Amino acid sequence: MAQFQFRAADAEGKVVEGTIEAAESSAVVARLHDRGLIPIRVGAALSGRPGLAVPTAKATRFEGRLGQRHLLIVTQELSALLSAGLPLDRSLATLTELADHSEMRRILDEVLTAVRGGKSLADALGEHKFFPPLYVNMVRAGEIGGFLDASLLRLSEYLERSQDLRREVVSSLTYPAVLTAVLGASLVFLLIYVLPRFSALFEGMGKALPLPARIVMGTSDAIRHYWWVGAAVIALAVTLFRRWVATPAGRLRWDQTKLRLVGLGMVLRKMEVSGVTRTLGTLLKSGVPMIQALDIARAVVGNVVIANALSDVEVGVREGAGVSNPLARSGAFPALAVQMISVGEETGRLDDMLLRVSDHYDREVRAQVIQFTRLLEPIMIVVMGLLVGAVVVSMLTAIFSINDLPM
Repeated sequence: MAQFQFRAADAEGKVVEGTIEAAESSAVVARLHDRGLIPIRVGAALSGRPGLAVPTAKATRFEGRLGQRHLLIVTQELSALLSAGLPLDRSLATLTELADHSEMRRILDEVLTAVRGGKSLADALGEHKFFPPLYVNMVRAGEIGGFLDASLLRLSEYLERSQDLRREVVSSLTYPAVLTAVLGASLVFLLIYVLPRFSALFEGMGKALPLPARIVMGTSDAIRHYWWVGAAVIALAVTLFRRWVATPAGRLRWDQTKLRLVGLGMVLRKMEVSGVTRTLGTLLKSGVPMIQALDIARAVVGNVVIANALSDVEVGVREGAGVSNPLARSGAFPALAVQMISVGEETGRLDDMLLRVSDHYDREVRAQVIQFTRLLEPIMIVVMGLLVGAVVVSMLTAIFSINDLPM
């Protein structure tokens, strides 16, 4: 048996917190239902100290910025409360009380005030940039269709899967990034702090040193005395690049280049396709019209090439050409995705097929990222090892040749 911390709400929306001893979380949920409570959060208590709950964000002084994690939690909790039959205003009041972040509490309080003032939930959410257009439009479709709780449930699934994919990709790339930083720091340490120790030893020998040693010593001196030149050049290059990318032509060229990169370009394309199809499928499944769904998907997509393809699709839909044909002409989507979308149109289950396309490419992205990082790690180790080894060997060669140098 284990201790589980829970948060629940009663029929009046009052929040109840505590701990329950049970074999698994589903048993805790069942007990709460038996007591007439609506489960909001159920999690394991701290191991080894029965009855001591995991501290919430309220216990910390630094709250951090609002992010996708907060949006997911609010969506899941609101969906749970509405599905249990609690009225919207009471659900929002409960969420305001539960909010662990001061900014989140302020936003929810303003949304609650607006709803009690007669505004729809979608209009109230739309007044805050924290809720993206996709979110607001799905809530609006749910309100109009009378299935707000179902729309929020789909939003929860959408946000959770998007975060899972992003988390897995970042997690896979973390080790190579840390490895690069450590090896790079080691190389810089050698050039800046270790090699200057040899300067006094080699002073006066100058051109008599072996060529590799002279190159390494020159690089060390340049970094130590003229590092600011390199920093200025890098800063200028980054500034010019960002200004170029900020222009429409530059952004299009850069996005095209990213999609054409060997190996990595296909992964980036599949990630974009996965995000677009999941967005479209979720919107269509929630009752959002196709034209409006395409507008929203185009606004949230991160690649101009894919966004232009969606613009072509929107024109095709308006002209009655459907979705798959304009996508095939654009060449931005993989052939398999186009074929699956075409099948979805023919069978009248486009929303389901779009979600299946997204799931398929999510799996492919995960597999390719894992494969890419497994291949990248040994390459990085070898390259950085060769660089560090070249520095060490050049110094050892110079030291061993001292006796041969003319006095």
